Amino acid sequence: MPMSLDEILSEAIILPVEAKAILAEQLIESIGADIESQVSSYQLAEVKRRRDELRSGKIESINGEEALAKVRDLVTNYRRSR
Repeated sequence: MPMSLDEILSEAIILPVEAKAILAEQLIESIGADIESQVSSYQLAEVKRRRDELRSGKIESINGEEALAKVRDLVTNYRRSR
């Protein structure tokens, strides 16, 4: 039978400091891997949604240079207004 979370925590707390640090690092890395796969799924879904909007004519694309110019203008105007 697998250990419960409380049992695992009780065992982890009595580990030497270095072992706790290694355990914490590995747990954080495993969470990061799970989050990365979820983010990738969300990003892919967003890309597909935007592609479908473009194909359907719901939205229009703009030139990359034009988009960057608009962003630069927004940033410049924001800085001036502060």
